[in-house]
Amino acid sequence: MSWNDPNASSEAQKYDNPIPSRELILSTISEKGEVTHQQLAKAFDIDDPDQFDALGNRLKAMARDGQVNREGRPYRYRTVTTQDVVSGTVSAHPKGFGFVVLEDMPDLFLHEKQMRWVFNGDTVDAIGTSTDNRGRTEGRIVDVTARRQNHFIGTLAKDDEGYSVELSSPNNHQPITVADDNVQALDIKPGAPVKVDIIDWPNQHEFATGKITEVLSDDNDRELIIETTLLNYDIPSEFSAAALKQANSYQEPTEKDFKGRKDLRDLPLVTIDGEDARDFDDAVFAEKRSGGNYRVLVAIADVSHYVTPNSALDKDAYERGTSVYFPHRVIPMLPEVLSNGLCSLNPDVDRLCMVADIKISRAGNVTGYEFYPGVMHSQARLTYNQVNDYFANPKDNSVPKSLTGNKDVKKSVDTLHQLYELLIKKREQRHAMEFETVETYIKFNEKGGIAAIMPRTRGDAHKLIEECMLLANTCAANFALKNELPVLYRNHDKPDNEKSMRIHEYAKNFGLPFPEESPTQADYQRIIEATKERPDAISIHSMLLRSMMQANYSPDNIGHFGLAYDEYSHFTSPIRRYPDLMLHRAIKAKVTGSKQPVMDFSLDGAGTQTSDTERRAEKASRFVESWLKCHYMKDHVGEDFEGVVTSVTNFGLFVTLTDLYIDGLVHISNVGDDFFVYDEQQQQLIGKDKGGLFGLGDLVKVKVAGVNMDLLQIDFDLIEKLKSSAMNQSKKGQAKKDSSKKSSRNNGNGKGNNKKS
Repeated sequence: MSWNDPNASSEAQKYDNPIPSRELILSTISEKGEVTHQQLAKAFDIDDPDQFDALGNRLKAMARDGQVNREGRPYRYRTVTTQDVVSGTVSAHPKGFGFVVLEDMPDLFLHEKQMRWVFNGDTVDAIGTSTDNRGRTEGRIVDVTARRQNHFIGTLAKDDEGYSVELSSPNNHQPITVADDNVQALDIKPGAPVKVDIIDWPNQHEFATGKITEVLSDDNDRELIIETTLLNYDIPSEFSAAALKQANSYQEPTEKDFKGRKDLRDLPLVTIDGEDARDFDDAVFAEKRSGGNYRVLVAIADVSHYVTPNSALDKDAYERGTSVYFPHRVIPMLPEVLSNGLCSLNPDVDRLCMVADIKISRAGNVTGYEFYPGVMHSQARLTYNQVNDYFANPKDNSVPKSLTGNKDVKKSVDTLHQLYELLIKKREQRHAMEFETVETYIKFNEKGGIAAIMPRTRGDAHKLIEECMLLANTCAANFALKNELPVLYRNHDKPDNEKSMRIHEYAKNFGLPFPEESPTQADYQRIIEATKERPDAISIHSMLLRSMMQANYSPDNIGHFGLAYDEYSHFTSPIRRYPDLMLHRAIKAKVTGSKQPVMDFSLDGAGTQTSDTERRAEKASRFVESWLKCHYMKDHVGEDFEGVVTSVTNFGLFVTLTDLYIDGLVHISNVGDDFFVYDEQQQQLIGKDKGGLFGLGDLVKVKVAGVNMDLLQIDFDLIEKLKSSAMNQSKKGQAKKDSSKKSSRNNGNGKGNNKKS
């Protein structure tokens, strides 16, 4: 041994043929900056093959443990510095592994061993150690810098080692041990749902320990999973005492509150919402003007009058960022005394509002607008179904008298419908995207179980209100830009080149051109229009939707690609979205000549916070809906259903059941008696031996094979293919034609089938 190793005696005791210790290797690499395995062996005068291999194994272990970085081919090793440390959020997978999610670089993959001391959502410092055979950068956690939550809901379990609380996905990798006397004091039986607080966090050798603080009722699975989800996604569900005190201190508005506001109480403003809506934050009115022009008023509840800057209410609202919607339950951004009371434009009461007063030409162009604080008195609370019935038949008995019996309301609604037809043409002209998708809602029975899953229909009334809201949002964005107001814009970037290339290849299926990069709205709309009447339209449009970027909030405007607007903001829902509240404050300060509010947060910080809380709300809502659907399907294992192929992957087919709108997976091993290969460009599975073909839009019959509640996955077995989509029928026909031509050519020249004989 020709190296001077301070740990030489320790190494000699451990190994018959010792190699340099980790400490010596680190100091040597540090001196040289960067070395290969071979260079390091040469530096230590190692020429024995066994020692050479042992050195290589030690280097791999040091890379795995985050002591050195390994890059390139051949591998080059260097010491880890503080510059290698990145901060991110842990995303746990139900199967036990996870990722460190990073903003500006690829995520780090975490093995089960690394996941032992973290929960989903924890913030960690980590380093990339090496690249696995799937091209993923493996990560090692250096430190847990913030815990997402310290309260959990799980199920009490018992084994030979004692009691523990088993958590549901995405924390099912992390049981929490609890003391026997804690369980006995509360008289809890295994299998009971409980709430547990963390006492000691886990490490790589021991599980977390906790204390059960509450035994929960399992009478209603829906409520229990919502409570669990609120904790798992760190969504606040209780308002602070100070916020509630502030909210409850407000009274019905009086003449004092009306000062400086435009009085709109004589205008026939009405709200039009869904049947189950509880808060009404927008009211509309329209009238014809000379020359065929229009005036439309969009009145939005003046939440900023009550939720004052940096107040207790404001801080709670900022922390929540948005209301969160679950089936039959809402976690509101504001206390209900405001969201369903003083800030709800209920009929027959005076309400404070911020108004977008917009003038539109008979060609559908905005010719002017103004914003001002007002006071209004809604003359009708109408629903989408009622207004749709009125449009279909004005004399329908189901249409309420508040519409048909009030000539001013009736005239305004008629004018709104005329304006809507004009705005729809403008929408088409600018190529705003209108995807064919199905939105569903869940109906529950008296016991809290699912009674039915129903599609939501969008008639003219729904679309009319949507166009009015788009008008107000675009005018607000234009006003904010002109006046350089400190607000957040609602941005939606164009698709990146990788996603554009995928759609370019996919569009060939329809014989339609699509650019390989930098597509326009017109390029998307061309495919949408060409496919919207097809039976597989929903599958095709879902594919297009998945190619789009996510929208977000930012103080810098880049426009909204999907809606085809150069400038766009959110103005119309300050009850449930914090960016709308910020915009209201800024516009009100400008039009009233007041000082712009100085907030406790930065604009960039608000953009990140509101974008993150929006994603959090979406994920939580999707999780609960998926859980409920999986829970429902547990009672239907073994039953047959018809469905449509909505996604094709290299591991199988995702099928949406036709009547239930529930998704499940037919694994590729259960597709059929053939060897199937995945064609990514065509989005198909193709049988190599028997010529079977499965693609988007195919109608199939499946059997429910099983439900995995941890993975929230429903597995189907394919029974039969009922009908190919139009696209796949034409491809199969073309394939047969090509095969026939080939056979004919072979027979004609004396080759082919007779060759072997």
